[in-house]
Amino acid sequence: MKTITVFTPTFNRAFCLGDLYESLVNQTNKDFSWLIIDDGSSDATDVLVKSWIAENKIEIEYVYKENGGMHTAHNTAYDYLKTELSVCIDSDDLMTEDGIEKILAFWSVNKTENCGGIYALDIDKQGAIIGERFPEDLKSFKGWGCKEIFYGDSNEKSVKITGDKKFIAVTKVLNQYPKIPVFEGEKYYSLYYKQHFIERDYSILILNEPVCIVEYLAEGSSLTMFSQYVKNPKGFQHLRILMIAMAPTFKLRYTQAIHYINSCLILKQFNFFKGVSRKPLVTLAVPFGVALYFLTLYKNAQLIKRINK
Repeated sequence: MKTITVFTPTFNRAFCLGDLYESLVNQTNKDFSWLIIDDGSSDATDVLVKSWIAENKIEIEYVYKENGGMHTAHNTAYDYLKTELSVCIDSDDLMTEDGIEKILAFWSVNKTENCGGIYALDIDKQGAIIGERFPEDLKSFKGWGCKEIFYGDSNEKSVKITGDKKFIAVTKVLNQYPKIPVFEGEKYYSLYYKQHFIERDYSILILNEPVCIVEYLAEGSSLTMFSQYVKNPKGFQHLRILMIAMAPTFKLRYTQAIHYINSCLILKQFNFFKGVSRKPLVTLAVPFGVALYFLTLYKNAQLIKRINK
């Protein structure tokens, strides 16, 4: 069995999936398998992938499912992961030529029983690091890493996370936790869901080297995020409730509470205190949550107008 699985959710990405395939074929270390989860593509992705399987240059497993959104493709991938490590590489991204080699060499030297995963760096196609490197004195952390990493004795140090980073999971740890929640009629939920639990319970190692090349658009997600709030309010509400309970600082909890109020209003649920912890905090968040709600409606209307032009 291979040591690491690269899994790729894809939906109608046959036009770019070949670049990722070539980057995997060119890996300096072939101790990996490629798991492709096809989320209901209609662009002959299956024909393309079957031709690569026939080439037999790398180990490939192809799984087709009905379209349900990226998070449901991740959930399907979890059912097929059997290797010691696993990493998601998106269909429009690439791996650096030595990405697998770097990950496995680092893991062989640094792995421990209480380790839940590794953070490595992403770079853009010009070779620039997305965001910043991790601090040189940060070798591992435990507790929180969504927007800000807390580390050192008693978590007295912290560092903001700037730019996307690549998470490589210890598969047996990844599969200890529930799958990403799925809500009927919604096709988005944060792919970070399992990492919240892993980072709470396990140490995360830092590989301060790039392993993934991304097509990075600084405004890409922000342009559509307000639309996602409107289209997927149950998922966002569920996530905010979790974060209000888990976030380590007042500032982070308060931010999540503001977003929680926004989701409640989109859902027309006006009892803000049902099923949520830290009720005084939620009370304080109501004015800004209402403001965010109206901003969300405005931004979403702008996006619709732009699409319809």
